[in-house]
Formats: sequence, C-alpha cells, structure tokens
Amino acid sequence: MSLAEDTGGPAPFKPLKQKPPKITVKRNDAGAIYISSDHPLPEMKRSVPHILEERAGLHPDRNFIAERGPDGAWRFITYAQANAKADAVASALLQRGFDSTTPLMVLSGNSIAHAVMALGAMKAGVPVAPVSVPYSLMSSDFSKLRHVVSLAKPKMIFADHGDLFARALETVGGGAEIVTQTGSVPGATSYDDLASTASGNAVRASMEAIGHDTVAKYLFTSGSTGMPKGVTQTHRMMMAQLAAAEALRTEEPDPDEIPQSLEWMPWNHISAGNIGFNGNMNAGGTVYLDAGKPIPGMFDQTIANLREVSPRVFGSAPVAFAMLADAMERDDTLRASFFRNLEYMGYGGATLSSDLYDRMQALAVAETGTRIPLTTMYGATETQGITVVHWVTERVGLVGLPVPGITLKLVPNGAKLEVRVKGPTVTPGYLNDPKKTSEVFDEEGFYSLGDAAKFLDEDRPELGLVFDGRVTEDFKLSSGTWVSTGTLRADVVAACSPIVQDAVVCGLDRAFIALLAWPNIAAARKLAGLPDDAAPEAVIAHPKVVEHLRAALARHNKAGGGSSTRIARIHLMLEPPSIDGHEITDKGYVNQAATASRRAHLVERLYEEPAPEDVIVV
Repeated sequence: MSLAEDTGGPAPFKPLKQKPPKITVKRNDAGAIYISSDHPLPEMKRSVPHILEERAGLHPDRNFIAERGPDGAWRFITYAQANAKADAVASALLQRGFDSTTPLMVLSGNSIAHAVMALGAMKAGVPVAPVSVPYSLMSSDFSKLRHVVSLAKPKMIFADHGDLFARALETVGGGAEIVTQTGSVPGATSYDDLASTASGNAVRASMEAIGHDTVAKYLFTSGSTGMPKGVTQTHRMMMAQLAAAEALRTEEPDPDEIPQSLEWMPWNHISAGNIGFNGNMNAGGTVYLDAGKPIPGMFDQTIANLREVSPRVFGSAPVAFAMLADAMERDDTLRASFFRNLEYMGYGGATLSSDLYDRMQALAVAETGTRIPLTTMYGATETQGITVVHWVTERVGLVGLPVPGITLKLVPNGAKLEVRVKGPTVTPGYLNDPKKTSEVFDEEGFYSLGDAAKFLDEDRPELGLVFDGRVTEDFKLSSGTWVSTGTLRADVVAACSPIVQDAVVCGLDRAFIALLAWPNIAAARKLAGLPDDAAPEAVIAHPKVVEHLRAALARHNKAGGGSSTRIARIHLMLEPPSIDGHEITDKGYVNQAATASRRAHLVERLYEEPAPEDVIVV
C-alpha cells in the first residue's frame, strides 16, 4: 500500500537539522567541473584520543560503549573507564618502546576491548591496523592476512577471542606479541593485564606530541586489485570529517541528550570505524554493539537489539531495511522503539528500491505522523565521506554534494564524468607504496576514485549528484554499445528485490547483457511458499521464483534505455562470493571483473544456444 493510500497524501517530513545546499560550481577549458561547498569548515579538534579525554572530563559516568555479555545482558564501559584503560594500554605500549613505526594490528570484530586497545594505541602515537575478520575466519589460505601483516609489520596483534583466531595467529603471529582477552593461545599476553598497566607521565608526553598529521590508523582496502593496500589515516582526516558534520548543523546539540546508536558494521571500515565511532564519541553518545548482520538467520539479533535501543540515526544496507520492514509490519512494539528517537535513516552498498522506500515511510507515518528523511554519504577508505545528502529529498539514489572543506573535480572520461577529490579528509598515501600513491593523484593534487558521477539536473546542480558507476567496470557489447555496469547492477538488484541480493553484469563483446546473481534464499522460500528446510537448489528452480525474476526483469527492460540496459538472461548462483578468489572486496562489494573471470564457465553458460535449463530467459 502506498503512502497516498495510507494517509490521503504524502505526510510532511520530520525536519532535518542540517543546512540546505550552498555550493560553487566552476568549469575549466578542458571540460572539468569543480564543485565545493560554501559552508565554511570550522576549526578542527586535535585528535581522536583528545576527544575521548574531553568527553571523560565532561561526563565521566556516562556510558560510552555497550556489548552483550555471555548471559545476554548489556555490559557497559563509561567514558572515564575507557579513558583510564586506554591510558593503561598506552603506557604498556610506550614501556615496550612502541612508536609510529610499530603498528598495533587488530584481528577481532567490534568489542569494548577492541575500542580500548585502539584508543590506547592512538594515545601512545602507535597506529592501529584493524583487519577484516574474514581474512582470519573465512579464508582457507590466509593470503590476504599474510599480505597485510607483511605490509604493516605489527609489533603487537590483538585477537579478542584467542581460540577463535588461533589458526590465523599461528599462521602470521610469529614476530609479534599476541594479546588476547579469552582463550588459551600459548605465550599470549592477557588483555586484562595490559589494560591494568600503571599509567605515568609518558602518556601525557605522548599526547602532547599528537597533531593533525599524526598517523592514527592504517585501513586496508583491496578494491578491484586483489591484494589489500594500506591506506594511511591521519587525525586530520578524521577531525575534518567531524568538523564538516558540525558545519552542516542548524542548531547546537543538547548537552544533556545522550544519543544512542546501534552498530553492526565493522570498525575496519571508515563508515563505522571512523565516521560512526568518532561521531558518537564527539556527541557524547552511547554506541551499542550489534552482533547481528543483515543476512538471514543473523538479523534476529538486530531486531532484538532494536526493541531495546532507539537510535538517533539508523544506517544499513537495503537488504537490512527490507528485513526490518518485514519485522515492523508485524510488530508494533518494535516499530515504536525504532522510530522513538530517529532523526534520519541512511543506506549504502546498493540502490534502495522505491517499493522499500514507500514501505519504510508508511511505517514512519503510522508511528510518528511524519516521513523520516532518508539520506546517504559517498566516499572511500582513501577519502572518508566526501559527499552527503544533507537536505530532505524524495529522490532515492543521490550521493549528495561535497561536504564543507571538500572540492570535487568531475573530469570527462569517455561519456562519463570521473570523480576526483581534494581536501583535508583525503589520505596522504599508501603504506610503503610510493609508486601507487603517485599514481592516484593528478597534476592538481586531486585523488582519483575511479568512480563516475553526474548531476541529477545539469541546470540545477544544487539538487545533487547521482552515482554513475565505476569507470573501469564499464564495457562494450559486440554492437559497440557502452554498458554502465555500476548503475545497471544497482538498478537490476533493486528491480529483482527481494529475491536477488547482488549480481554480476556480463556481456563484454557479446550480443546482449546477462546476469550472474546471488539469490536471497530466505526471501525466495517465502515467495515460493516452501518450508524452511527446502533445499536451495529446489528453491531457486521453483516456478514462482523463476516467474518473479522474469517479470521483474521484463518490467526493468520496458522502462530501460535499449540494449545498454536490457537484460536477456539470468542465472542464480548458490556458491557465495569467494574471499580468497578476490570476488568480494573488504567493504563487502562484489568485484565484477574478478567474479566474471573466476566463474568464466558460468558466463559461457549464459550465452549457450539454446539456453540451459538453469538459465532464465527474459
């Protein structure tokens, strides 16, 4: 049911407490377009650990981080407790002679101990190198883990649960001190002992030496190149991100308000580990660590948490919004808790379908009488967030406009505009890779993201930019027609919702476009009316699933732009993307080229004549 049917017309939006767009657009003779925000960037704070100390002084007893204990109850650490334990860790590292050349590597997921270790390392001037958990737990050969260890050369490796990471630690931990909180790893240092080290003047001296150019972290990103690169993260980058957010606020925050957030995204990504974590700390909020994930069987934990935690902002992938909408349509108590404090929602990773947008807004209106602004941010590990939708819009798919302090440069590249960026949130370069560093910056010092963007309306640039795919992923059909892989992938995933979770667009030098796609088995079972134990092979072959996809893609084709967007065939795959095969990036995005190469035999099946039985012809 649409909003109009539910409410008699669109309900007003809840006010978004952010400034409207105000930009300057310039063009040069070569056709490049420069876009910058006219909202000035305010003075930046000094560093992440200085914010911790500030908050510990302002409200020492306020809860900082919460996680579920073994008994299922929330356990908390206050700002004062976190600051004291971080001081202890810093003191322990300084006593060992650690400095900017001796990184701390973290293999674990999000936890209170992870946060304390990271903040302690930063207080000591020691860079933190959080690593994607799948490198340790989902890899069979540990190739990426060995690579990042050889790149960073850590002097200490922290793994919260030693037994869980024992194989990984045995593989890579030879030259580093191992720290664990639980488990029985031979020779490991106890986290509790480390976090109880007496703190002295050395920590104060270390804090005084920290400035904007001090390296805070190394984050690893593989993108489409296979092996990860170590992206340098300075305090300037993270403080500029916070300052940009402050620059867009229309009112000062209530000092007595304790904003709540619920975080499932891993801290080895900028979204959660930098923007989310630092933003929560800067606001004096409480972050609840969510062990759930937006996948069937694990989202129940997120649902349970949302019954207790009412976030100010909720961000996740579109698949999570679909699961959440399903749950809230059946559970008024959950709906009330979710919308109680909510100011806006954010999404990323894929396009949010119009149907799902309408469902979420219908739920918002039913609970609050208003629609909730839906926004998104765009950026990369190398840049932090560089654009944001900071105004109310009904348009799904925008990536916004530059945040204060950032200048975008859109450079003609074939039929597209390639995105480049300059500003204080941009990395100074890659760890131990000056050649790669020099390759990604142009003659004006702009970092090239390899993405494309376009104005929603060229005559009204203040309406924002739309993501236009990866420049390097586009290809030509045998007819010479260009296919914009990134935008087409997002469109077809949205069109096939909720049955398709992700897809690979195929067709290089072929006569037509076809898809390799990963199904949402739980959603497909529901559509087909099959029991929970129905075999996946039977689910994806069920006539109702086949007809749903055929009809969805037919509608997509009818609304599309000819051969550059028309999907002729689709094959559903049950083997998940391979970490070791480089099919999935560290952000969880599908690497189109690597997947098509690794699964070349399936690509060939898409183009067999006649089409095999497991290939759906649209």
